[in-house]
Amino acid sequence: MTKPADNPADPFKKALAEATKTLADAPDMTVTYSVDPSGVSGDQMRLPQVSRRMTRDEVMLARGTADALALRHKFHDAGVGSRYNPSGEMAQALYDAMETARCEALGAREMPGTLTNIDAKIASEAERRGYAHMRAQSEAPLPVAAAYMVREMATGRKLPPAAEHVLDLWRPFLEETASESFEHVNDLLADQTAFAKLARRVISDLGYGDQLGDDPDDNMDDDAAADDDETEDDQDQDQSGEEQDEEQDESDAAAESQQDQQPDQKQATAQSEDVDDSDMGDEIEAPDQDTPPEPPSPPPASAADPNYKVFTTEFDEEIRAEDLAEPAELERLRAYLDQQLEPLKGAVSRLANKLQRRLQAQQNRAWEFDLEEGTLDAGKLARVVTNPTLPLSFKTEKDTEFRDTVVTLLLDNSGSMRGRPISIAAICADVLARTLERCSVKVEILGFTTRAWKGGQSREKWVAAGRPALPGRLNDLRHIVYKSADAPWRRVRANLGLMMKEGLLKENIDGEALEWAHRRMAGRPESRKVLMVISDGAPVDDSTLSVNPAVFLEKHLRDVIAMIEKRRAVELLAIGIGHDVTRYYQRAVTITDVEQLAGAMTEQLAALFDADPRARARALGKTGTRN
Repeated sequence: MTKPADNPADPFKKALAEATKTLADAPDMTVTYSVDPSGVSGDQMRLPQVSRRMTRDEVMLARGTADALALRHKFHDAGVGSRYNPSGEMAQALYDAMETARCEALGAREMPGTLTNIDAKIASEAERRGYAHMRAQSEAPLPVAAAYMVREMATGRKLPPAAEHVLDLWRPFLEETASESFEHVNDLLADQTAFAKLARRVISDLGYGDQLGDDPDDNMDDDAAADDDETEDDQDQDQSGEEQDEEQDESDAAAESQQDQQPDQKQATAQSEDVDDSDMGDEIEAPDQDTPPEPPSPPPASAADPNYKVFTTEFDEEIRAEDLAEPAELERLRAYLDQQLEPLKGAVSRLANKLQRRLQAQQNRAWEFDLEEGTLDAGKLARVVTNPTLPLSFKTEKDTEFRDTVVTLLLDNSGSMRGRPISIAAICADVLARTLERCSVKVEILGFTTRAWKGGQSREKWVAAGRPALPGRLNDLRHIVYKSADAPWRRVRANLGLMMKEGLLKENIDGEALEWAHRRMAGRPESRKVLMVISDGAPVDDSTLSVNPAVFLEKHLRDVIAMIEKRRAVELLAIGIGHDVTRYYQRAVTITDVEQLAGAMTEQLAALFDADPRARARALGKTGTRN
């Protein structure tokens, strides 16, 4: 009896990957499944993630995306594409969209089954982008409509309804301006060069001829003419060969006579150099003044540790949560988050109310009276009326301790947080953001992970560079902004649902994430800044640690914490879930059960805003904080 697979989707993923490599005629290609945008980078292809549920929509989207990318890889010549690629933005978009449609239609001639899969991909994209609800031509993208027209002309197949709607919006314009060019699409599919010329003609017909740039065929004519000139030059050189040989003999004879005179010339030259050196003085060093200055050394990868190395930052990203998923998907994930944590909401809400009461108790107005300037004290006007010789009395409002404050919650989005820990962290961050916002305290919610397992594109570049020793951090960072400090909670409520997205949580490089959050806070105008880190373990990235010392990431985390605590511009505290973070942070608490997270977060924040230092110390002591 065979052992069932851990993930029911794994056999499908493996089969699809092998079929895709065969279709693309690229046996060495690596096929991965990711929440990142699908595409091909070098010899790596990214396909949409397929969850354990393996819904029909997920399967068809993965198949359609795989077929489309494989056919593009097989039938597209990058050299030809680059040669005929226009220079303008709209012209480039039209050219690329029509070339993609050509590759897909050409593949459908050999393998008609790809049409159904790619139809599913087109339908999914059209639904996700809201094509069915567009009512005006200006709302619909022209490049997409032109690609749909190419597909329809080449295959004779009806498009999915939402895609057909976009084409219908532009169809009268396309047929009126470029119908003659589109008629030849089917005859030129197999010839990329001829089709590229046709695409440029369509772009000109549509009114974007000024964005085409120089005609590549004219450059080819110039190159041919240059080759003819070189041929003529070679013939002239052959004809003059004998004359050059005779001249060479004469020059050799002259050289021999010169060699006899060289000793005398060298002696005279040495004497003249001695005279010039003594007479010119400082002018001898003049050539050194023309030497260009050396370029400044690049800034260190970390302000906390100048010796901390990063192999490349080319593939790192700081991205908003709403850019990693469509609005409809974020709403669905948020609903799933709310459903998972329905039993916990009551307890979290009670703790949030407790925090709010403690904060608002200090938000009561307090005044200083009998001042010489400020706000006129109307309560003491009566005595001035009865005795005009008395001076007017003024008052001013005291500032409460927690006003003009910003709080940043930095959440570990590593794979080990998957499941209930990340769910509770998300809902607690959500409730705290609402609570603090009601108390006029701004809140920022950030997350950190990596874009890929096993190093991603950074490791690929390192391998291509010959695997240099001790490369430093070797993975693609992903820093996510779920809620900026100035964004109202109601506008970004759905963003926290992104943490429920399968495939998002990967590796954790805490040091750089902490330094990133600190930099964001340092630029804020608030006078008081609080940074709370929620993590379930030490920094771990297999790609980095496999080629660097074992303590490489942990040492950097300690250096960043030491820098922040030494500068004291930001109040730093941490909560470890099942992991002792007190060995890293001065102000920290470790909880053994994720159910304790809500209480720990509220107690920590409430203690920070307690007016009485002794009460603050007692509150921190209750949660197990080490000072």
